[in-house]
Amino acid sequence: MSWKPKTPYLTTDAIVEIYTSSEKFLGIVLIQRKNIPFGLALPGGFVDVGESVEEAVVREMKEEISLDVEIKELFEVYSNPTRDKRFHTASVVYICKAYGTPVGADDAKEATIVTLKDLELDKLVFDHANILRDYLKKHHPNL
Repeated sequence: MSWKPKTPYLTTDAIVEIYTSSEKFLGIVLIQRKNIPFGLALPGGFVDVGESVEEAVVREMKEEISLDVEIKELFEVYSNPTRDKRFHTASVVYICKAYGTPVGADDAKEATIVTLKDLELDKLVFDHANILRDYLKKHHPNL
């Protein structure tokens, strides 16, 4: 009999910062989820077996928002057992950089660029409002 550990599901999310070709910061990408729980979210998803977390975040951004991203930094790991009401997940969150217009695909009904001043944190699902509060505090403390 082989022992199989029970562990949280590993996910990755990204705060995708969108820039113009002249390097002007426009805002971040939020998606409208196609599946339960419905609502606004950061783009992200599950890490596949045989895939690094870095590979997963790049793949998920291409699948969900149709953009190629550059990883700028590992932001934080969020693993509160109640962060996802469906089951226990642990998410590795990256800050990524991209150019262009996001287009929702895969699990994202739509994807939009939102300015930091226009963020409606109360409309975000999972613990994504907490993630963005931490991001704003660390990277944009004057907002």
